[in-house]
Amino acid sequence: MSQAVTFEKVKKIIVEQLSIEDADTVTPEASFVDDLGADSLDTVELVMALEEEFDIEIPDEAAEKIKTVQDTVDYISSHATASA
Repeated sequence: MSQAVTFEKVKKIIVEQLSIEDADTVTPEASFVDDLGADSLDTVELVMALEEEFDIEIPDEAAEKIKTVQDTVDYISSHATASA
């Protein structure tokens, strides 16, 4: 799966999980906390939704390092192909 496709899937999940009204605010550089207004519960729910969508497991240590949308895309791209 290309990074562009992964980004679009991740973006859709973020918009749904965080109830983002303007999907254009979800950019690769966007920080979940600083730019998208996520709190700790939001990030846990987001990780769970991503795990389900991409059929991967994101350990807590890895989830703590994922701060931006691009971090998420990079993690999924590298781990989804590894498990495929």
